[in-house]
Amino acid sequence: MFRRREPVPFAFLAEADRFRSNVAPPPRERASVSQIAGRWLMGLTIVAGLAGSLVLGIPALSQDLPSAGAEQSQASQGR
Repeated sequence: MFRRREPVPFAFLAEADRFRSNVAPPPRERASVSQIAGRWLMGLTIVAGLAGSLVLGIPALSQDLPSAGAEQSQASQGR
């Protein structure tokens, strides 16, 4: 029913460290000035959007608690 697997020799792993490739990958292409500028503009746009959402969102989330006697409606004054 259950068959035991044969032990696997791991000598090939020790030999793999000795064989290294002498082929170097090609050098990366340098980004052009327009690509760098585009990346900067995209980053600035994202940061400005996040900052703008904070500037507009924080006042909207604040709870305005009216002071006790400063603002009363006409209904509370009996008119």
